[in-house]
Amino acid sequence: MLIKIPVIKLFLYMERRQFISLSCFAGFITLYPNFLAIAGESSRAEKGFLMTVNGKIDANAMGFTLTHEHIVTDFKGAEPDTRPEYDNETTASLLLPYLKAAKKSGINTMIECTPAYIGRNVKLLRLLSKASGINIITNTGYYAAVGQKYLPKHAFTETSEELASRWLKEWNDGIDGTDIKPGFIKLGVDNAPLKPIEKKLIKAAAIVHLKSGLKIAIHTGNGAAAREEAEILMAAGVNPEALIWVHAQNDPSGYFHVELARKGCWISLDGINENSDSIVQYRNHIYRLKGEGLLHKLLISHDDGFAVTEVDGKAAFNAFENGNSAPYKTISGMLKPALSELGISSDEFKMITVRNPANAFQMKVCAI
Repeated sequence: MLIKIPVIKLFLYMERRQFISLSCFAGFITLYPNFLAIAGESSRAEKGFLMTVNGKIDANAMGFTLTHEHIVTDFKGAEPDTRPEYDNETTASLLLPYLKAAKKSGINTMIECTPAYIGRNVKLLRLLSKASGINIITNTGYYAAVGQKYLPKHAFTETSEELASRWLKEWNDGIDGTDIKPGFIKLGVDNAPLKPIEKKLIKAAAIVHLKSGLKIAIHTGNGAAAREEAEILMAAGVNPEALIWVHAQNDPSGYFHVELARKGCWISLDGINENSDSIVQYRNHIYRLKGEGLLHKLLISHDDGFAVTEVDGKAAFNAFENGNSAPYKTISGMLKPALSELGISSDEFKMITVRNPANAFQMKVCAI
């Protein structure tokens, strides 16, 4: 049964955006408390920038964006005795056709979510970005999901402030001896209740966000954990709009989607694949958010990519095999027409894939 939504109400929810960071204009907002409500009706992304592996770009230059993808990931653990080694130039040639195909399909920007200690390789990302023409955004932060398998030893002993200092150094100076800077903070946690080390990482991310403006994307086990994340960040003085709840599809009911989106958090549905059950699951989540007037808080992606392994002493690259015959194509090729059949308009789809990512990941230009 289709849900009918008043046109005016839907328009207001679809086009609403925050106008500017409160940290830049706290005094101004105090004097003019209705300013944000008036300014919030524009449909364009707020004026701000994103940090790609090739430097800053204007938020309005992002275009069609996949908000949670991987290119090369190493699943051996945080500090194994050995890792499979590979040549960046050779690997770039191997993976480039997939990115060129994504570019041809209309993809303009990719948020690459592989953290440190799971195979993050910013030099490879820069090679692929320049060769494909796709904006690629990398990250700082640590991944504590999957039983903390991917956390380095120092993450267990250092304080939130010490960890934040490490991540801020990457923001200020560059990653792994390069001038490539992160464009967001990536964390990972398991189900609620959150463990002390997971809380410590979230508090570290809060420190980094407040000093840099980098948004916080957290791989999250379930909806209760996402609620706990939001509470920790808000207690640290972080606006809920800085939180991107990654893998929100782990809440099958959609109850937490609505609760946290209404607080301002971003709901990221990742893992879309060609399986018919997957298409139905994701389009139902999306249609529910439309019915609640919350499409303007939605992000979607495939969580696709390649894992580096070792075969006969040499590196090999295997697709994730998460239900896609080729990475990065199902949203535009299959989900978009499925949403159209359900009444999601082309402008709504553009909002989800273009305007929302720009508003979710951008850092604000603080100037009057």
